[in-house]
Amino acid sequence: MTDDFSGVKLSVAMRALIGDETDEIAALSNACALIFQLVPDLNWAGFYRYVRGELILGPFQGKVACVRIETGKGVCGTAAKTGKTQIVGNVHEFEGHIACDSASNSEMVVPLRRKDGTLFGVLDLDSPRFDRFCDIADEIEAAAREISKVL
Repeated sequence: MTDDFSGVKLSVAMRALIGDETDEIAALSNACALIFQLVPDLNWAGFYRYVRGELILGPFQGKVACVRIETGKGVCGTAAKTGKTQIVGNVHEFEGHIACDSASNSEMVVPLRRKDGTLFGVLDLDSPRFDRFCDIADEIEAAAREISKVL
């Protein structure tokens, strides 16, 4: 099943919403709100910032979340350590998964880099639906590239 995000291309909407914003927190806040609003079947959308070797919770939409995640731990920490997007169709099969919300069944985490190439943090999306992100991963990554442009 593919999503048309209610007829809106997520990356285009992201660029229009935050493309000129100079404040990171404002941009990230609106970015996660837009994702949460446009992408069906999410129960969490937000950011973890890479600060002094660990991931620290940033703006998000959804239930309360883990505040700190060690680099290399869980799906978020793995994305931060490897620098590669992680798409997990069934989080219950991911060794070391950190369960902040027991309703989550799939997860996608995209590393975000500053303009100078250093790691800013990660975009983290959770869904109660198994295999939620397989068919929309390219558009989520395109939206993440738009987010990285303001960091």
